[in-house]
Amino acid sequence: MEEAAADLIRRAQAGDGDAFRELTEPYRRELQVHCYRMLGSFQDAEDTLQEALLAAWRGLGGFEGRASLRTWLYRITTNRCLNARRSASRRPAKQWDVPDVEPPEPTRIGEVVWLEPFPDALLEGAIDAPLGPAARYEQTEAISLAFVTALQILPPRQLAVLILRDVLGYQANEVAGMLGSSVESVKSALKRARAGLQHRRPTTDDRERSPVPDSAAEDAIVAKFLRAWESADLDALVALLTDDVFISMPPMPFEYEGRDVVARFCASIFHAGRRFDLVPTRANGQPAFGAYLRSPNGISHGTGLYVLTLTGARICAMTRFENTVLPSFGLPRSLPSR
Repeated sequence: MEEAAADLIRRAQAGDGDAFRELTEPYRRELQVHCYRMLGSFQDAEDTLQEALLAAWRGLGGFEGRASLRTWLYRITTNRCLNARRSASRRPAKQWDVPDVEPPEPTRIGEVVWLEPFPDALLEGAIDAPLGPAARYEQTEAISLAFVTALQILPPRQLAVLILRDVLGYQANEVAGMLGSSVESVKSALKRARAGLQHRRPTTDDRERSPVPDSAAEDAIVAKFLRAWESADLDALVALLTDDVFISMPPMPFEYEGRDVVARFCASIFHAGRRFDLVPTRANGQPAFGAYLRSPNGISHGTGLYVLTLTGARICAMTRFENTVLPSFGLPRSLPSR
């Protein structure tokens, strides 16, 4: 351990709050992302991270340096997340509440209604943190909505083991130490978690890769979607969709899969006379838009956030979240209609 870090630890253990903040601040964002992967909810991740840092502050006297400070913080944070998963009163599913819109029958009813988006503005310095040799996933893939959604179905301990091993790259013996478990138990949980994740995640082997973020190719798709949605041009919108396009709307459990039924869903919105202004942003490493419903008084009111999943030059998924997430993205509740 470097002498400067050792000095900070000594000062923090003596009750110096500023030293503790200096020690933990370099890890704060990656720990926040870790909480988000574990819990699927941005707000729950924020609350649990605060609890974990408070527990670390109170327990710093017991830190003996046998593992790195980063690993020690991950141990505390992971166990706080496990407690949150076990005791969470998850947000209940919400009934359809869009005025004057009669949607088609959903393809299925979604399970992960507590899912929330993660602002890209908070990913800087979080997903380029150093990974251990066991990591199997690119960090950008491991923050995507599809990946985070699939994680939420796993039992809590399997979820923790998979993230610590396959996403962060910790060795089995390190994970066993973090979870107070045996190496064999960790290996068994990882095997089951991998099988469960493979079963839950959509098959993407035959899909084109998504365009590079903020590239000309991505910008072109985003611009076409924006024009089609703002002008309620159903034909232009449908032309952007893959055959197996998927729409979900947490906390409403309605899910639609397939171009035809998604087209009918979008038509039900456009035919009700609802017109929108869209404000670009980014969530989970993906293009996103704050959606604002135009009104006769010249004000557009925020109704939600759309996050797009791209493959090649097409849209293969769209997730719609409620307007309560807009402040997390620095977006206003309303704006002048264009």
